[in-house]
Amino acid sequence: MLILGLDTATRATTAALLNLEAGTVVERRDDPPGGQRPRHTTRLLALAVEAMLEAGCGWEDITRIAVGVGPGTFTGLRIGVSTARALAAARGLPLVGVSTLRSLAHGAAAAAASEGRAVLSVLDARRAEVFAAAWSPGTVADPDARPLLAPCALSPEDLAGALPGPPTTWLAVGEGAVEFRTVLERSGDGRILIPDNGSELHRVSAIDHCRLAIGLPSQNHSDVRPAYLRLPDAELTLRARASARASSDP
Repeated sequence: MLILGLDTATRATTAALLNLEAGTVVERRDDPPGGQRPRHTTRLLALAVEAMLEAGCGWEDITRIAVGVGPGTFTGLRIGVSTARALAAARGLPLVGVSTLRSLAHGAAAAAASEGRAVLSVLDARRAEVFAAAWSPGTVADPDARPLLAPCALSPEDLAGALPGPPTTWLAVGEGAVEFRTVLERSGDGRILIPDNGSELHRVSAIDHCRLAIGLPSQNHSDVRPAYLRLPDAELTLRARASARASSDP
C-alpha cells in the first residue's frame, strides 16, 4: 500500500508518501517565513510530485489518499480538501479525511508518553483563539477512542480550565502552543509543558496523516469535508451586518 498524505490546515503546506511494503516515508513541505502568506495553491501538487520523484513512484502507484480536514484556516482547508477529492475521484482512489489535531498529537505521542503526560494539540485559530484537542498517548491512533478533550475553539486563557483536572499533566504542541506559550504556561499552573519553539513536535506532518489513515475506513469523496469548528469571518461579518440592519429598522 502506498498512501499519499496532504495537509494545508496551517500556514505550512505538506505532502508525504508512506510505503507500507518497504517501510519508508518521504515528506516534502513548504513552511513560509513569518509575515509571508501560505503557498498552498502553488505548492501542494508540486510537493506531492517531488515526494513521488524521491520515492521513485508515480500517480499510478498511489493506492490511498489521506487529507487533513482541519480545523485550520478556511482558505487552506478548502484548497487541501478540494485537491484531495479531485485527485481521488479522477484516479478512482480511496480517500480518508484525517483530523489535523489528531495527526499533530500522533506525531508527539511518543514524546508525551516518555514524559508521562497526555498530549495536547493547539493550533492558532486567530481572533485570539485556539483550536485544541487532547488524547492519552496510547489512544491517539485508535479511531474509536474518545479524546480527553474533544476538538474545540476557545481562548487560550480558557483552555487550561477546559482540560481534565489533576493529576493529568500535558505536553502541548502546535503553532498555537508556541504563539500563546506564556498564557498557557501561566494558566496551566505547571501542568502544561511546551517544547522549545523550534521543536519538530510543533509541525503538522502529512506523514502522520498517512499513518493514521492505515486504521481509518475510506469515505465517500463528497463526505470528506473541512472541519471548521466555527463560522468563517465572512459569514460572521454578514450576520453582524444583517443583525445591525434588523435592529435599525423601525
